[in-house]
Amino acid sequence: MRSLIAMYQRIGLVPLIIIGLILGVLIGWLAPSIGIALGLLGTLFVGALKAVAPILVFILVMAAISQHRSGNEVYVKPVLIMYMFGTFLAALTAVGASFLFPTELILVNAAIEQVPPANLQEVLTNLLMNLVANPVGAIAEANYIGILAWAIIIGFALRQASDTARAVVSDFSNAISQVVKWVIALAPFGILGLVANTVAETGFAALAGYGHILMVLVGCMLFIALVINPIIVLVKTGKNPFPLVFTCLRESGITAFFTRSSAANIPVNMNLARKLGLHEDTYSVTIPLGATINMAGAAITINVLTLAAAHTLGIEVSFASALLLSLVATISACGASGVAGGSLLLIPLAASLFSIPNDIAMQVVAIGFIIGVVQDSAETALNSSTDVLFTAAADPKYAR
Repeated sequence: MRSLIAMYQRIGLVPLIIIGLILGVLIGWLAPSIGIALGLLGTLFVGALKAVAPILVFILVMAAISQHRSGNEVYVKPVLIMYMFGTFLAALTAVGASFLFPTELILVNAAIEQVPPANLQEVLTNLLMNLVANPVGAIAEANYIGILAWAIIIGFALRQASDTARAVVSDFSNAISQVVKWVIALAPFGILGLVANTVAETGFAALAGYGHILMVLVGCMLFIALVINPIIVLVKTGKNPFPLVFTCLRESGITAFFTRSSAANIPVNMNLARKLGLHEDTYSVTIPLGATINMAGAAITINVLTLAAAHTLGIEVSFASALLLSLVATISACGASGVAGGSLLLIPLAASLFSIPNDIAMQVVAIGFIIGVVQDSAETALNSSTDVLFTAAADPKYAR
């Protein structure tokens, strides 16, 4: 058994994930019943990530704050600026692509269980209320805004504690980090199960009818990942951004693509930031915060689908309206839930800017769930990999 584990470790995580991906596609395609059964592996893997992530964030942030000493600089502010600027540029890119490649939707009738926010005020109010949520409830419900707030407050309080108490907190941080490494080591099996189940249930032909809207969505996300984000990193660091960009896409984006949850990918990003040698006081805050507010992919989804609905209904969209939509999408995306399909429920809010009826907007949301097997996967891969990318760009190791 030890020799098998040693061989598994020697191959490396990324090659094993690629092997799991290929096997998952083949099994889901050639033996759908086995693919559906293997879906349990994916469910267990995502469940483990989601279970460990809130505890990891709470303990790691609390430990980082409690151990911090005056004079040790952190680099949270530049990361937040890049988060907001990158999301706004993504929203503008989606607007431009929607004008260049207008899409007409075949509207569907489908029941949507979730209730979308009524207005922007409701989105912002929910964000603020999450700050003051019960700390135990915040951890149980994976409310990362609340987890961060309480971890920072308790961390500052622990700075006045004895060295022994702070050492215990540090030991807890090391222990939970080790648990995360164990969970991530099982990623190839989780990816195998997720891919096999997805291919078995949806096949390849199910998305053909929505090929155009998918091409616009994924094209925008690739443009942000491979053009806009590298330019932002180049401006910030003055160095060739592509080695860092491809590292983040490979080691964070692939896993995020299949888990379809920014929250579930937090442990993966924490582990990658540690491997990159980034400043722990910075990434322990910016990565969980990025899983909540860094939503370039969500801004793209909101704008592309909203403007597709406007085009379908023959609504003229002026430059001023498009700019306002980009601002609303940027702010709204910060309130998108870090779970699969979280951005889709913000479409009715954006659609209201063009007086699109709510029943039509909810049909667009239904289309979003139909194409979500690709759209939400690509969106999460972009969002989550960018969390690490911008955190690294602000670190002295890479910055000017």
